[in-house]
Amino acid sequence: MNRRNIALVLFCLAASGAHAATSWQGTVTHVTDGDTLWVKPFRGGKALKIRVHGIDAPEICQAGGQASRAALANRVRGRPVELTPQRVDDYGRVIATVHLAGEDMAGWMVASGQAWSYRFRRDGGPYLQQQALAKAHRRGLFADPGALEPRLFRQRHGLCKS
Repeated sequence: MNRRNIALVLFCLAASGAHAATSWQGTVTHVTDGDTLWVKPFRGGKALKIRVHGIDAPEICQAGGQASRAALANRVRGRPVELTPQRVDDYGRVIATVHLAGEDMAGWMVASGQAWSYRFRRDGGPYLQQQALAKAHRRGLFADPGALEPRLFRQRHGLCKS
């Protein structure tokens, strides 16, 4: 997505009252993978591609990728969610916190062992405690001691081919 399109997305969000730090609500129409979903705003318009803030789920072609997508889809598809946009990423996705009935879906995904807390350099990410508990209890992805973080998978294998 080019800068003009990113600016347009942010303008549309702001014009509708949904901009960084301002929440909006919609219905989840589709789940692409464990950290990407589509949400149709209650205010109308097309569904927006949303990247769940704070987590990194396995690639769909990676071990655990299908299970991660299924976990998120079973939890949120067709349901109303509240989003708080943070920014737009390099792929044109709105990065947002996602809450279902007040529950943080990123924290839920990590606690259930379906995603990693998103790391940046030395920062372990916002869900490091949930990740430690999921590992200790061998939940989901963490049942496999050799589970590969998605960023390492992408470095070694590239992106999944559709």
